Amino acid sequence: MNYPELVRSCLFHEIAEMSENPRSYVKNPDTDFTRTRKLPFGDLIRFLITMGSGTTGHELLKFFDYAPNTVSNSAFCQQRNKLLTNALPNLLHRFNVHFPLQVYRGKYNLVACDGSEFQIARNPDDPSTFYPPGGQSLKGFNMLHTVYLYDILSKRYLDCVIQPGRHKNEFRAICDLTDRYSYEGIPIFIGDRGFSCYNFYAHAMENGSFFLVRAKDVIIRRFLGLDALPDFIDTRADLILTRNQSKKYRKHPDRAEQYRYINYNVAFDYVEPGSFDEYLLSLRIIRIGIMEGVFENLITNLPEDEFSVEDLKEFYHLRWDIETSFRDLKHTLGADGLHSKKIEYITQEIWARLILFNFCAVITANVSISQHDTKHLYQINFSMAMKICHHFIRFRGHDPPWELDVLIGSNTLPIRHGRTYARRHRPRLPASFGYRPS
Repeated sequence: MNYPELVRSCLFHEIAEMSENPRSYVKNPDTDFTRTRKLPFGDLIRFLITMGSGTTGHELLKFFDYAPNTVSNSAFCQQRNKLLTNALPNLLHRFNVHFPLQVYRGKYNLVACDGSEFQIARNPDDPSTFYPPGGQSLKGFNMLHTVYLYDILSKRYLDCVIQPGRHKNEFRAICDLTDRYSYEGIPIFIGDRGFSCYNFYAHAMENGSFFLVRAKDVIIRRFLGLDALPDFIDTRADLILTRNQSKKYRKHPDRAEQYRYINYNVAFDYVEPGSFDEYLLSLRIIRIGIMEGVFENLITNLPEDEFSVEDLKEFYHLRWDIETSFRDLKHTLGADGLHSKKIEYITQEIWARLILFNFCAVITANVSISQHDTKHLYQINFSMAMKICHHFIRFRGHDPPWELDVLIGSNTLPIRHGRTYARRHRPRLPASFGYRPS
């Protein structure tokens, strides 16, 4: 058994183990998946993972090899409705455990945190996801917001929170993701400006984790008590967080300049609103120039004696990998091609795409390519590798008629350092259910 077959075997083994005792993953344990059906628990999970962005009927035909007794769309919906929301997240974690994450300096996991959005089928009757007509849309649109943890070195998704677009809360999501992080190694959570908040810093510290977050100038000025910021900063800010503005209850009256008041309607889980408790927060503040006249601010709890400013600059640069992973997740693997209007079913498909992404990433990470004496070093074409792996996971036989490692290794791209492009935001409406690509 070669390595790609081993990876597929591990995934299918976990699905088989779950299908032997599906009670923990179904809504009605005494009845669901207890009778013989054309689409039992294991086949349902495999179909959700391997389906493409075509119509549901076409994807079912491909899964059943165009057999006359292919499961109908209605039967598929009845089966998927039996699943609890924990089934696919549990499978993602079980699969990840088989293949340890790559570590930095022997003990750290570089974990990028970021959010992404999915435009879903229009439904004005759902106030939690519907955005009324405005500057972005003449008819209005519906949207889900997702927040991910992504291991940069292993190129794998670790966890996800899915929220209705109108109720999105990235601060709450990152705190929940930090609390339930359960992989070996010490995580360094690397996030952009959307994750800069006291609550996240405190949650990471309480869990023995580290963080590196970009912040706006106004936040750094407030932390350091400065009217203007110099071109370079690498210093400490020791803050005392409180819910009470009365000076007579302060436990450290000699450190008045370090107190920061947290309003009662701002989430901070370690000081209750109305209490006189205080929370000590020690942060490392960095300000660096990235090009002429352009500066970035970073907030972290990484120690100065182990991580230099250049290390932190490189960490944040590596965070961009999660942005490119969204492209492969949505477009190469078809996560944008959702097959339902129901939020419950859409959630299933997003988790299934994360599992497929990780399956492709594990296989691709084991493929080595030979470097020749050329102008550029070369890397695997990850998008093409994912398409190859997607075809491989669908293959029903035991011996594929091709060498997967050789096929992936033959599709390469040159590594061109220092290339930058302006980021363009282009809204994309969901494809109609009846007019999907094959």
